[in-house]
Amino acid sequence: MLHPAGILVRFHMKAKWRFCILAENLILFWHMQDKSNPNTFVAAIDLSLAKQLQNDLIEQGFTLSTPPYTLFSAKKKGISCTLYQSGKLTVQGKDKDTFIEFYLEPHILKSCAYTYPEQTHTTQENLLGRIGIDESGKGDFFGPLCIAGVFAEGQDILRLKALGVRDSKTITDKDILKISAKIRESFTYHIVRINPLKYNELYGKFLNLNRLLAWGHATTIENLVEKTQCQDVVIDQFAAEHIVITALSRKKLKVNLTQRHRAEEDVVVAAASILARAAFLEGLEKLSREFELPLPKGASAKTIEIGRQFARQYGKEALEKVCKLHFKTLDSILT
Repeated sequence: MLHPAGILVRFHMKAKWRFCILAENLILFWHMQDKSNPNTFVAAIDLSLAKQLQNDLIEQGFTLSTPPYTLFSAKKKGISCTLYQSGKLTVQGKDKDTFIEFYLEPHILKSCAYTYPEQTHTTQENLLGRIGIDESGKGDFFGPLCIAGVFAEGQDILRLKALGVRDSKTITDKDILKISAKIRESFTYHIVRINPLKYNELYGKFLNLNRLLAWGHATTIENLVEKTQCQDVVIDQFAAEHIVITALSRKKLKVNLTQRHRAEEDVVVAAASILARAAFLEGLEKLSREFELPLPKGASAKTIEIGRQFARQYGKEALEKVCKLHFKTLDSILT
């Protein structure tokens, strides 16, 4: 296999940044694929930890330098490590296992997946570029319906893992908002937030939640395909496959669509689930402030109680501004 260091590339100065990304991706691919190089460890870390890592390595006697495309490279007898500008960290040398087990895992990675792989469920992450789509709010009586999409490829997919991205249902609301902000800062994304008034109008048109969801998914896909030119899309399947395919065909969109249950196991879809959940939480909070009532999530007894209070304060007709009128919960509120 040809090592990327052996590739000579001439490029115009305007293409310098693209070359940096290409160089890092080639190096990453080589490290992950070259079985003859078992002495290289590759991980992605949050760049907020870069200063701590740098200071710790200096204390441990490493000598630092700054090769192109890196934040720093550190070396001492038996071990060397390089942190790239994108957050990728490589570790090499005969003493790397001790360094990883007793320093890198407990202090930086916060994981023992390398030292004790049999105790950790891990799979080699698919680094191919793709768009992930997910939604939030379809089971909540109050608040908007939100569909979000994220595009990521190569190194950026590892960065999502480093940010703590996983299925939004396993993350607290507080952390959802924090991680969502980081995703929006660094990734190409699109969010369709359908507030209750518009939701009820659209539901009257589609007369079916799945068709409404399919329209939202297709709209999000259309936007991200235009922004990224990516044709590979993964979504969390919520209905028969033909429903989303039909919605895409109406927009004359041709993509390589993968629909599957539990798609949030894909880190790019998980990132979309976080953006969608954050958009829902923000929309619900905005409505709560506007009407000075703590509108709850879900569709519980508390929802009925608050719904009745809202109707007393603002009138039954105003419910369309804060809730999804086709829910059976509405019958309980009005009786």
